[in-house]
Amino acid sequence: MRFKEALLGVFVIALIGVIIIPPTPPLMDFLLIVNIMISMIVLLDALYSKEALQMSMFPTIILIMTLFRVVLNLSATRLILGEGYAGVVIDTFGAFVVGGNLVVGIVIFTILVIVNFLVITKGAERVAEVGARFTLDAMPGKQMAIDADLNTGIIDEKEAKERRIKIQEEANFYGNMDGATKFVKGDAIAAILITLVNLIAGTVIGALGVGTGEALPLGEAFALYSLMTIGDGLVGQIPALLMSVATGFIVTKAAGESDVSSTLGKQLFGQPIAMYIAGVAMIGIGLLTPMNTAIFLGFGGALLYMATVIRRREQVVALEEELAVGDEDVESARRPENVVSLLNVESILLVFGYGLIPLVDANQGGDLLDRVVMIRRQIVMELGAIVPIIRLRDDIKLPPNQYKIFIKGAEVAGSDILFDHYMAMNPGYVEEEIDGIETVEPYLGLPALWINESQRERAEALGYTVVDAPAIIATHLTEVIRDNLAELLTRQDVQVLIDNVRETHPVLLDELIPKLMTVGEVQKVLANLLRESISIRDLVTILETLADYATATRDPDMLTEYVRQALRRSISQRYFDSEMNTVITLDPELEQQIMGNVQQTEQGSYIALDPTTTQKIFDSLNKEVVKLTSMGITPIILTSPIVRTYFKRLVEQNVPDLVVLSYNELEPTADIQSVGMVSV
Repeated sequence: MRFKEALLGVFVIALIGVIIIPPTPPLMDFLLIVNIMISMIVLLDALYSKEALQMSMFPTIILIMTLFRVVLNLSATRLILGEGYAGVVIDTFGAFVVGGNLVVGIVIFTILVIVNFLVITKGAERVAEVGARFTLDAMPGKQMAIDADLNTGIIDEKEAKERRIKIQEEANFYGNMDGATKFVKGDAIAAILITLVNLIAGTVIGALGVGTGEALPLGEAFALYSLMTIGDGLVGQIPALLMSVATGFIVTKAAGESDVSSTLGKQLFGQPIAMYIAGVAMIGIGLLTPMNTAIFLGFGGALLYMATVIRRREQVVALEEELAVGDEDVESARRPENVVSLLNVESILLVFGYGLIPLVDANQGGDLLDRVVMIRRQIVMELGAIVPIIRLRDDIKLPPNQYKIFIKGAEVAGSDILFDHYMAMNPGYVEEEIDGIETVEPYLGLPALWINESQRERAEALGYTVVDAPAIIATHLTEVIRDNLAELLTRQDVQVLIDNVRETHPVLLDELIPKLMTVGEVQKVLANLLRESISIRDLVTILETLADYATATRDPDMLTEYVRQALRRSISQRYFDSEMNTVITLDPELEQQIMGNVQQTEQGSYIALDPTTTQKIFDSLNKEVVKLTSMGITPIILTSPIVRTYFKRLVEQNVPDLVVLSYNELEPTADIQSVGMVSV
């Protein structure tokens, strides 16, 4: 351990040693001077710090200094009562304050104690308590504001993280300060009690001659011990007063760009009108009252002069700013326009009309921003992919109640929303109808009704699915992101995922990238998985599989099939959750025909079937799919592993949501029943 790390521990242990081993008067003088010096430094640090967090260790400093003063009080009491002398510092302070008049000294000391305890300490304690309460209450709002700024693009991830850390530090600091002020209050109370004990016990000891063998007259004993008691109390109260004032400065500190002196000067003497009025009032008091006319006239004239100077300075500054703005406008008009910023395309953009602004504005009760934050978290948890920042922007060109969703600058979805209505959808088994405005659900296109608030409870009681406007937009946005997640996944996102795995599996990444595959090739495999809504959260298994098979093939489609087989447990659990699972299979002859028409090129492989055969496949597929959907069963096509990719490509334009699995993606325990076959 280095010396700096051990210094604080040695200091605390030394303080405990001072309690056990009585210090000599010279050592007592040294410790008292150190106490005053440190208290002065702490006060000045608190005064000139720009914000409270610059002294984040202040609660700890208060605790250490309180312990230091308690030790000094105990040691001084031992010297005063035991030897009748506690050093030059205490004796000098006592003699200076008393000044030959014991009553005056006691009164001054009493006033000092009362001011410290009732005014500064109590005030600092109350401010710290209120500051801690307000800071903790404001934490959720501040965190929501950070999330809102992050989603709207005002700040980036790094700045958002820094602001969250600062909010947490502020909460910890003000919470600790609330408790630390109790040390300051307790220290002030202890100083009062110790002073009374020293005064009473010292007078008794001096009058009875306990320990000295010589009894002093009562008045002389009281005068002697009063002098030392006042000196000891003053030496302790001055640092305590400095620490109390420093505590007050810290808990009332407001963040600013300049130091306290400059800020106070600007705020106190920054209003010419106030100084004009105060100057005239001072002159009036001097002329109309019997007070010292010269002093009042002097101060009044000085205030009027300062107000005039400040007013002229403000006029000059305003003129300079006006000229600077004009010069800047002229210069900007001459300067070529910087169009680089116009090249940026938002990955995900939600644009809405002005009528939907209350859904976004938290001040009006809108929670759409919070839902957008949850969308990113939800997709990360379910699919393991990084969702780009979702930007929200109002557009006056749109109809008031319309919103649109853009993916990489292209509009992909949108709908109209009735702001003060709810959307009610019949799940299929509700027979009783309700009144409403006919519409369609934005994503699936299902028939729905717009109903008002008064109809909501009745619709829910009947069995309708009722959702509010923010939920409609959030659900639509979520599904659009899911559908386009493969396109949104970039090489940079993949690199972030790889770096996350590298922290725990460095050997795997050293073997795979870049020796066997590039980041771009890994991206293609992950995009293939996301295109069919396969989670890539188990990235370790995916990369392990790629490392096993990348030596045999570099074809992303083939590697994707190997990865899907490695993920068969999660795939089976997703699609097969009952004891008996119904599927549709392919005719073996059709599989052979498909494989016979696969064409290999440098850009990859594709299937080339004649239009007649393709149409027959579509007709047979549609017939089987309709049969299952009519029974309320999600259609799943089961094929051989080598055919799965090509058949999925063949039918995805006609039936984009059709689930196509291979036999190798099934768990051995899955119970499968084929109820149909696609053939030509």
